[in-house]
Amino acid sequence: MKSVRFDEAETYEPEAGWRRVAMAGSDRFSFEWFEKPPGHSSPLHDHENEQVCLCLEGELTVVTDEGESVTLGPNDSVYLEANEPHRVENTGDERSVGLDVFAPGRSFDFWTDREE
Repeated sequence: MKSVRFDEAETYEPEAGWRRVAMAGSDRFSFEWFEKPPGHSSPLHDHENEQVCLCLEGELTVVTDEGESVTLGPNDSVYLEANEPHRVENTGDERSVGLDVFAPGRSFDFWTDREE
């Protein structure tokens, strides 16, 4: 068994106000808690991992490069296929909080080793 205490977990801030926290996981799947300030959007990106994005607080809008979009409220989720280009934006007026699940698992290297 491996437990991860939230206040002791590895944390990364790809941009000001966009914080990600690595929760318990493995190389087969991983969980990342995140928060975004109002108006923040991740860049359009894709990855080899399948992803489920679960909104815990506030509002998140997930947009694909094909123009599809869905707005999530608390406890709503969306599934993204591997290599599906997308971005996640806080379209609400308050902080949003979510949980991303990735399979296979990944580390923060996805953002830190990223080429612009």
